[in-house]
Amino acid sequence: MGGNRASVDEIRAESWAHLHELLFADSWHEGLARHRSDFVFRGEASRDAKLVTSLQRLGGDVQEVEPHLLRNFRKYAQRTDVPEDSLWHWLALAKHHGLPTRLLDWTYSPYVALHFVTAHPARFELDGAIWMVDFVEVNKVLPKQLRRALDDQGMNALSAEVLREEAPALADFDRLGEDFVVFFEPPALDERIVNQYALFSLMPSPHARLDEWLDRHPALARRIVLPAELKWEVRDKLDQANITERVLFPGLDGLATWLKRYFSPRIP
Repeated sequence: MGGNRASVDEIRAESWAHLHELLFADSWHEGLARHRSDFVFRGEASRDAKLVTSLQRLGGDVQEVEPHLLRNFRKYAQRTDVPEDSLWHWLALAKHHGLPTRLLDWTYSPYVALHFVTAHPARFELDGAIWMVDFVEVNKVLPKQLRRALDDQGMNALSAEVLREEAPALADFDRLGEDFVVFFEPPALDERIVNQYALFSLMPSPHARLDEWLDRHPALARRIVLPAELKWEVRDKLDQANITERVLFPGLDGLATWLKRYFSPRIP
C-alpha cells in the first residue's frame, strides 16, 4: 500500500477508541436496522506497502507466466484437493497455498485486518495501514454481465460457481471489460479461509494494480493509518480478544507461530 495518496481519504487513528470509530464508520443500514458494513478490509504492516499482487512481485513477463503457473499447479496437485474442477476453484486453492496469482487477499473482518498489521513485532517501528474498500459500490461499476449475475443471485460478492458460468477461463474474464474490480468469495477449502472471513479481489489483467484503480475511483475507498506507537496496544488487545495465529491459521504451525510471538520480549 503506497505512500500518501491525495485521491483516497487517509485518516490517522489517534487511539484504540478512535480506531474503532474509523473501522466501523458507516456500518448502519437503515433498511435492515442492523449494523452491516459494506466495506472489506486489508491490513499492511507498513503504510508504504503497495497493493501489488504476488504475481506482480514475482517479476518478469507476468502475462506470459500466469497460465503456466496455474496449469502446472493443476497438473501436479490432486484432483480431490478442490471441491470442483473449475478454474476459479483451482485459482483460489493456488492462492491459498502460496502460488503467485493476480488475486489479492481481503477480509470482511476489521480485526483480522488488524492482525496482519500487527503480526510482526520486528516491523512495529513502522506506521501500518488498513485499506477499506466499499465493495458494494465497487459492484456498481462491474460489467453488465457480472452485475446481472450478482443481482440474479442476490449476492454482494461473486462466488467461484458464478464466475465459472460467466467466465470459464481467465481469457474469458479479461474480455468482460477493461476497468473493473471483482470481489469473490473462495470456496471453504479449509478452516483457515473460514476463520479469516476471507475473500479475494482481482482485475481483468495480470498487470492491473488495485491501488492505481482506486486512485481513479477515490470515493470507493479509505485508508486508516495505524501509528507505530499504537501497534503494541492493538496487538495486546487482539491477543486478549483471541484474534491470533492459533485461530487464523489452525494447526500446529499457527499454534507455534502464536506462542513464539506471544512469549517474545517486547522490542524497545
